[in-house]
Amino acid sequence: MDYDVIVAGSGIAGLSFALKVADAGFSTCIVTKKGIDDSNTNHAQGGIACVTSGTDDFDKHIADTMNAGAGLCDPTVVRQVVSDGPERIREIISIGVEFSRLDDGQMSLGREGGHSERRILHVEDMTGRAIETALVKAVLDHPRIEMREHMVAVDVITQRKMWKLGYGHENEPDRVMGLYAYNEADHRVETLRAPVVMLATGGIGSIYLYTTNPSIATGDGIAMAYRAGVEVRNMEFVQFHPTALYSNTEERFLISEAVRGEGAILRDHRGDAFMKHYHPLKDLAPRDVVARAIDAVMKKTGDRHCWLDCSSMPESVFKSRFPNILAGCERVGVHPPKDWIPVVPAAHYLCGGVHTTIAGETSMKGLYACGEVACTGLHGGNRLASNSLLEAVVVAHRASESVVKLLSEARPPVSDVPEWVDGNVQDSDERVVLSHGAWELKRAMWDYVGIVRTTKRLERARTRLRNLAREINDYYWNFKLETSLIELRNMIQVADLVVECALQRRESRGLHYTLDYPSEMPDSHPTLVRRA
Repeated sequence: MDYDVIVAGSGIAGLSFALKVADAGFSTCIVTKKGIDDSNTNHAQGGIACVTSGTDDFDKHIADTMNAGAGLCDPTVVRQVVSDGPERIREIISIGVEFSRLDDGQMSLGREGGHSERRILHVEDMTGRAIETALVKAVLDHPRIEMREHMVAVDVITQRKMWKLGYGHENEPDRVMGLYAYNEADHRVETLRAPVVMLATGGIGSIYLYTTNPSIATGDGIAMAYRAGVEVRNMEFVQFHPTALYSNTEERFLISEAVRGEGAILRDHRGDAFMKHYHPLKDLAPRDVVARAIDAVMKKTGDRHCWLDCSSMPESVFKSRFPNILAGCERVGVHPPKDWIPVVPAAHYLCGGVHTTIAGETSMKGLYACGEVACTGLHGGNRLASNSLLEAVVVAHRASESVVKLLSEARPPVSDVPEWVDGNVQDSDERVVLSHGAWELKRAMWDYVGIVRTTKRLERARTRLRNLAREINDYYWNFKLETSLIELRNMIQVADLVVECALQRRESRGLHYTLDYPSEMPDSHPTLVRRA
């Protein structure tokens, strides 16, 4: 199957990019491993940060982003993303997204940790879902976009890989030639040919035992890019959201930071508002500070969670501002704002990823990355709340301009890409290997590569991951592909990259906190890994 562009992933980054390249006249295929509307975007409660009010300005938003990023943000990228924001917001509104407004018709702007002003546009507490719904409708109506649901990306097809299989010439520069994707309905791998592939597969939360991410967040795009020889950066910076609803299961329902922005207070089991002991901004401190504070309080008291007290908020306000959170709490018998909400940290967002420019360009011609899968330099060592959706739409727009220019100048041929060959593999009769491997991976990452780390813990994790990698690699080459195998292979790869980057960073900075190196180094640089 031949296309101009293939997009892997169907969140705000992939969908908005696909619409723009299709509008420019290029045939586009979106592959998504679940339904089209099952993505991290759908779970984004807080909103999208953008300068829109008279009291706010670009310099304030830039300063807040740089402060949260712990000295590792790229200043040029930060300024470009922030200044591009208003135009991208106008585009979102133009496709039918109606952001919440006040009684006087002005935008209802929320405030979250690390922000000096109210600048979070939102649709109640379901902003991601509202944007996703509008984008999905536009994509499904577009004549040049083909949507392929329940297709799991396996690997990027590159010129270098084809040369190793006997196609092309060794001295040809490496470039993208398409994507292999597993069709869950037909239980076979399809060959999708294209000179441009956009990786927009989201984050890596599923490598941890507790996460706010959906189960599909298995780091597929990062693993594929790494195997293709593209540089991956800053994987040690995993953001743990401070406030996920505590339950007796592994599921963690997100309690948006916007709840604290409206006055909610974190308390320990004695009722003490403990954040005053950890940061001048108290409950509106940056996420890494709040997550470590909750972790420290829980370890000190032995409690399994802390409390979020929303009682200062009138019931009518909570109900209108946070209807989705209210429903999620009530499903487990908690009735805010009257009841305090039991909360714990959970893996939430990756600030590292595939190294790209602000236009989503990687070091390989034709390979792009956008959204949580990418590392543009915006977030540095810690993402400022609600900057992720802003980055997604800004980078998607600039990436579409880059792709249009690339394809308009010369469309590289991809006709000599061979079909996928299964070989002599057979159906597995021991799938317990996959379920056990996934559990072992998640447990090791949670215990050894969590909010607080040590070199010994990281080395223990690396040993376990390398053993798992050998076992699953053997399984991969001897049994037929299935979704759980593809995902586990990627999860192990990505987890290993997190550990390798964490071992490189011999300091505590941003989201990476290690007891062995508790101070910041005076001169800090991105960590990086690249397959030889």
